[in-house]
Amino acid sequence: MQQNPMIDIKQLASQWKAVVVALTGAFGASILTMIIGTILYDWSTVAATIPPLIGGVVSTALMTEGLKAEGLTMYLALPVAMYILQSFVGYPLVSFMLKKEGTRLLKEYQPRSQNRLNEKTQEETKQPKKFIKVSSQYKTSAFVLAKVAFVGLLAMGLSQLTNEAIDSSICALILGVVGHQIGFLEKNVLNQANVFNWLMYGLMAYIFSQLNTVTPQILQGIIIQILILLLLGVLGMFIASSILAKSMKMSTAMAFATSLTALCGFPSDYILTSEVIQHLTNDKQQRDYLTDHMMPKMLVGGFATVSVASIIIASIFLKLL
Repeated sequence: MQQNPMIDIKQLASQWKAVVVALTGAFGASILTMIIGTILYDWSTVAATIPPLIGGVVSTALMTEGLKAEGLTMYLALPVAMYILQSFVGYPLVSFMLKKEGTRLLKEYQPRSQNRLNEKTQEETKQPKKFIKVSSQYKTSAFVLAKVAFVGLLAMGLSQLTNEAIDSSICALILGVVGHQIGFLEKNVLNQANVFNWLMYGLMAYIFSQLNTVTPQILQGIIIQILILLLLGVLGMFIASSILAKSMKMSTAMAFATSLTALCGFPSDYILTSEVIQHLTNDKQQRDYLTDHMMPKMLVGGFATVSVASIIIASIFLKLL
């Protein structure tokens, strides 16, 4: 499921380099795919695949809905196929880059003193100050869902006030972050309400239902197109992240892995990072060291690409169809 948990503004600020690299990689993928893709294929084919390429079930749903609304049903299979195939390319690449970065970090590893470990634990237990404090008796699934619905309605109303110049998905994204920061929405709010999994399954069911007009012959005809556009996107991510890596004081492998979160998102970025760390060392302090250096970048990178960039890019391309 390509969805990220609510990220604190403090986390985004502390990992701003990872955010910049991830977003640059996403836009690099979009630009290279758009330039070369339009030479090889028609505009609608390229426009339908770029948002899902950047990642996210939400952007895939937005594109399938937009294509259907425009009567471009012949292109409905493109965003879904891109959404499915990108994982097969993204997971091995992310794992390989993280192993390369983890191996490099272990070579420069120095054991930390107990005092530094205690300081780190104290920092992690500090809770940010909230303007709104909700009593625990109101943290039921129904009440939490009601708050999410309220934010969603507010986002739709805000979008209508701008004559839909700003898409409601972007408004919901902004209001969700603000709502979490002031204490109105809990962290991982859908998980708190125990509805995250079935909502994602419902959204995926909606996406695949859009394929009822697509035949196996159509799917066979687009596989090569999708693979070429996907490879162009990955190449764009690599070029963009490599250019920024040195100035952001990151290795090329870490910068590229951060950009590649567009192809996996949460929780895959978390699982892949954890698995690589477990594979590289059995020492607890070394694992903590690798986690501290790689996990925040991967999680924040995934949020920047999947939850932010893909929705913004999908909103833009919907207007260009």
